[in-house]
Amino acid sequence: MKIILKDIEIKAYHGIYDIEKREGNKFSVDIELDIDAKLSAQTDNIADTLNYEDIYRIVREEMALSVNLLENVVYRIEKKINKEFPTAKNIRVAVAKYNPFRDGHVGRVVVMN
Repeated sequence: MKIILKDIEIKAYHGIYDIEKREGNKFSVDIELDIDAKLSAQTDNIADTLNYEDIYRIVREEMALSVNLLENVVYRIEKKINKEFPTAKNIRVAVAKYNPFRDGHVGRVVVMN
């Protein structure tokens, strides 16, 4: 079974320029992963599955750490999900930065694994 979290909107302070680190920017994160949900589908018990609130928590924690490159954020989110939920498979992470250039000619840039 697939779990997808789409359009997690977060203000963060990623980028190589001082203004990005000072003022921040709008970002969105998408997460997609596969889990074995046979048991939870039958029991209807959250204890038998991966709680997607935990994925949201991981995204918030990793986005709170200011870095230069989105590649680093994507890597850290995937690594932490994998560490906390080793049964999760095919983890896909996409981080989008809105208005990445100050002249406004690009709506967003997306980095994904």
